[in-house]
Amino acid sequence: MPIVPDAGGHQDDDRNPLDDDRDHRDDPGAARLSGPLFRDEQPQEPMPTSLPGSDSSEQPHKPQKKSAGRNLRAAIGVGLGLGAVILFSLFVYKPLFVGVIVIAVVVGLWELTSRLSERKDIKVPLVPLALGGTAMVVAGYVRGAEGAWVAMALTALAVLVWRMTEAPENYLRDVTAGVFATFYVPFLATFVAMMLAADDGPQRVLTFLLLTVVSDTGAYAVGWRFGKHKLAPRISPGKTREGLFGAVLFAMVAGALSMELIIDNGAWWQGLLLGIAVAASATLGDLGESMIKRDLGIKDMGTLLPGHGGIMDRLDSLLPTAPIVWLLYVIFVGSG
Repeated sequence: MPIVPDAGGHQDDDRNPLDDDRDHRDDPGAARLSGPLFRDEQPQEPMPTSLPGSDSSEQPHKPQKKSAGRNLRAAIGVGLGLGAVILFSLFVYKPLFVGVIVIAVVVGLWELTSRLSERKDIKVPLVPLALGGTAMVVAGYVRGAEGAWVAMALTALAVLVWRMTEAPENYLRDVTAGVFATFYVPFLATFVAMMLAADDGPQRVLTFLLLTVVSDTGAYAVGWRFGKHKLAPRISPGKTREGLFGAVLFAMVAGALSMELIIDNGAWWQGLLLGIAVAASATLGDLGESMIKRDLGIKDMGTLLPGHGGIMDRLDSLLPTAPIVWLLYVIFVGSG
C-alpha cells in the first residue's frame, strides 16, 4: 500500500470546497455541513472583522497558506511502520507477504461493507467475502490467473447463496454490491500475489509499490506547487492537470530506473511505458474511490491508520494498478 504521507489528501488535493450535485440551499430542512467533509476540501476561514472605530480597508490581510490538513507526524510514522512490515515480509519469506495481502483484503472488505451498511443500508455478507477473498489471493499465488478466476466465481456464488438466508427485500441490490466488492478488493489484489509468484517476485512487487508511491508523490508535489487547472472538479476538486503531469513524469523516471536496475531482463524504455500506465491507473483508481466516498457522503473509508484514514484509503490507487502492472510484466519480461 502507498506509504507516502497523505498530506492534504491523495496526490495533488488542495482541499477545495465540496462540489456536490445536491443543492441544500433550496431545502430549509437540510442540515448545514460545518467543516470539511472530504479530504480535498479547504476549511472556510472566518471573515476578518475590523476593530470599532477603525477603517476595515486598513486591516492587513494575511495570505492564506496551504495546509496539509492531516497529522503529518502520525502519517509519516504509520507510513514508515507499514513500509517496514512490507519490506520484511516481502524479502524474508514470500508466503508471509501473501498473509499481508490477505490481511489488507479482509480489513478492506470490512471497511467497505461497513460503510455500505451505515450509509446506504446495503447488507453485504462479509463472511463469504472474507473467506472467498482469502481463497482468491492464495489461489492466485499458487495456481495463477486460472485459480484466481475460479475462486472469484465461487466467491460470487457464495455471496448469492448466503444472502438467501435473509428476507428477499433488496436481495438484488445487496448481492450486486457483494459481487462488486468481490471484484474491487480481493480479485484486484490477487494480481499482487501473482506478481509475487515469479522467481523475481519480490522485486516485481517492490517496483509496483514504488512506482505507485512515486506517482502519488509526484502528483501531490507538482499539483500543490503549480496546480491551476482542475482535472475532475466534480469528483475530486483538489486534483489538477498539472498534478497528473507530475505523476506521469515522476513515474516514468522511476519506471525507467526500476526496470533497468531491479527487474531481471528489464529495459529502460519498458519502464517509461510502465510509468505512464501506473500514473494513469493510479489516478483513475483514486478518482474511483473518491466517487464512491462522495456517493456515501464520507470523508474516509476508515480510521485504522492515523494520518491516512483506512486501509481502503491506501489501497485505492494500488488495486486498479495491480492487474495492469502484472500484464505489462508478462508482456515485457514474461510471467517468471
